[in-house]
Amino acid sequence: MTLCYVYIVFNHNSGGGIMAEYNNRNTGSIGEEIAAQYLETKGFVIKKRNFQYSNFGEIDIIAKDGNVLVFVEVKANRTKNFGKPEFRVGISKQRQIYKVAQIYMSYNHIRNTDCRFDVIGIEMGRDTNEIKHFENAFSLVL
Repeated sequence: MTLCYVYIVFNHNSGGGIMAEYNNRNTGSIGEEIAAQYLETKGFVIKKRNFQYSNFGEIDIIAKDGNVLVFVEVKANRTKNFGKPEFRVGISKQRQIYKVAQIYMSYNHIRNTDCRFDVIGIEMGRDTNEIKHFENAFSLVL
């Protein structure tokens, strides 16, 4: 599968109201909200946010992109001290997302559906958010 890379910069002052809560919520929650809004502007339909099953883990966003079910991992940084956020989705996290995706599909009786795993990296700045969307960021890992 081909990796699709999209780079977008959103200006905080362009509306949406996210920045009003910037200092009151944690970086991960803000990043997930920014990512969900970004996906909706791209025509995705958000099906579920923060799907968690027991101690298996969590999927940040589950969405439909046309007929494709998309499981999205969101990584956000406010500082560059930890490197690029999208590089923090290692093999063990990929395995965890895959397992939770299987549980979600089983729980919701979803079969014979195309699905993919995307990663959205967000670097939050004072005036802008840099969003990088990697479609098909990883495939089935066992």
